Amino acid sequence: MANHKSSIKRIRSNDAKRLRNRYQAKTMRNAVKELRADESKKSASEKLPKVVAMVDKLAKKNIIHKNKAANLKSKLTKKVNALKK
Repeated sequence: MANHKSSIKRIRSNDAKRLRNRYQAKTMRNAVKELRADESKKSASEKLPKVVAMVDKLAKKNIIHKNKAANLKSKLTKKVNALKK
């Protein structure tokens, strides 16, 4: 158990941040999964900018690594561009 008042507060704030980070990361993973499953080029190209923005935001906040973000964006863009109508 923490002894200092500040360490107790830190534990509380860390828990809140951890839950927020997990929620945002899971939301991003679900969006990526939906985009990968999409077979329509039109709807996939509409979803792509939203997913890319989400990935960039998480990389900026260090929730995911910047190289992971770059790899995800690259692979998703290639997949969407390869779709037929």
